[in-house]
Amino acid sequence: MDAFNLLETPSVWSNWLAFWSFEDINVLWVLMGSILLGMSASVIGGFAFLRKRSLVGDALAHAALPGVMMAFLLFQSRDPLVMFLGAVTSSFIGFYLIDWLPKNTKIKADAALAITLSFFFALGLMLLSYIQGLEVDNKSGLDKILFGQAAAMTQKDIKLLGYVALFVLSCVVLFFQKFRLIAFSATYARTIGIAVNRYELLLALLIVMSVVVGLQLVGVVLMAAVLLTPVAAARFWSNQLSHILIIAAALGALSAIISTQISYLAPAMPTGPWMVVSLSALFFLSLLFAPEKGLLKRYTEHNKLRKRVAEENVLRTLYKLLERKDFQHKTFNIADIQALRSMPLEHLQATLKQLCKKALITSSTAGFEMTTTGFGLAEQLTRRHRLWENYLTEHAELTPQQVHQHAERIEHILTPSQELQLQAELTNSQSDPHGNLIPNANSASQGDSK
Repeated sequence: MDAFNLLETPSVWSNWLAFWSFEDINVLWVLMGSILLGMSASVIGGFAFLRKRSLVGDALAHAALPGVMMAFLLFQSRDPLVMFLGAVTSSFIGFYLIDWLPKNTKIKADAALAITLSFFFALGLMLLSYIQGLEVDNKSGLDKILFGQAAAMTQKDIKLLGYVALFVLSCVVLFFQKFRLIAFSATYARTIGIAVNRYELLLALLIVMSVVVGLQLVGVVLMAAVLLTPVAAARFWSNQLSHILIIAAALGALSAIISTQISYLAPAMPTGPWMVVSLSALFFLSLLFAPEKGLLKRYTEHNKLRKRVAEENVLRTLYKLLERKDFQHKTFNIADIQALRSMPLEHLQATLKQLCKKALITSSTAGFEMTTTGFGLAEQLTRRHRLWENYLTEHAELTPQQVHQHAERIEHILTPSQELQLQAELTNSQSDPHGNLIPNANSASQGDSK
């Protein structure tokens, strides 16, 4: 049944209530297992992400496939622990190859990763095809490891998943400071006496265990997304590592809840792919709406900056016009402004309207005139512009013809302390390279405060 048609049927709400009432204990087990996997994989994947080894998880997931198949061939058993140990062994061999090849051959790290991933995955598929042709018991369902199937998980699978997830999270909490140092600066960690190789091995073990234990639920192909997407989304919400990992764990848990519900309401929909789809949706929501780094926030701030720059440019243009009239003629029309600063008419009119609203200029039939506050701000901008022109001429050895465009940009972002520092470093703070007087600091600040 199609998922969208399912939502239109009256029974969907009763099924949803049945899901959250946990009438079927297996639903609770799968939900808890999915949540623990989402949290542990998201947290440990954060360290791979920060160390710029994001695709290692993908390679390890593919490297686990032949280990699962070999474990089945050797023991003729689908016991979760046997499968887990086989997958861990195979993944560790893959991890060793990924690390060994770049260090001992001319093969680059990305090539070593691609070679290992493709070789182990091809070997695993060959073994899977071989097993399908054998007359042995318990072979059905081995192919589900490629894309995952929560419905095929037994209570033993869920318990193993829970134990491993709790172990991973506990290790991260206990060794968080060591892992953080290694992730950001392994060299510094060595200088203060941390056994980096030992903790890197533990980190590798935790990544391998998280990858392997999630194969039954998410599958070989999609496991990398569970490791990396939550931390990539969390990066938009914070710069502090502890906060990033907590947010990543919360996003992983939320995606597990969403995907498990969808899988319950539409049994034909596997949990793993929906977990990745929901994680991707959460990533794009973070990308767009995160309060500090989201695209919407950045667009809003950029738009505000663009408007402020336009307003300040018009104020400084009015100041230059006033300066040319020896501060006697104070009212200027749009044609006067456009003669000195080229701006589209509609844009200029909108900017002048905003300046009037902010009481930085006044409007009359004769034209526009700066208020005391507007004059103070314009004088301050002009001072910073001309100080920066002098700085570029004296210290960057640019010609007077080259400095204007640079100063046009920097005048809007200089702070009062930087302005004072500029003045202290200049031999000439009285006039700019073009011979124009630099406004006095006291008069500029007094005008701005009125």
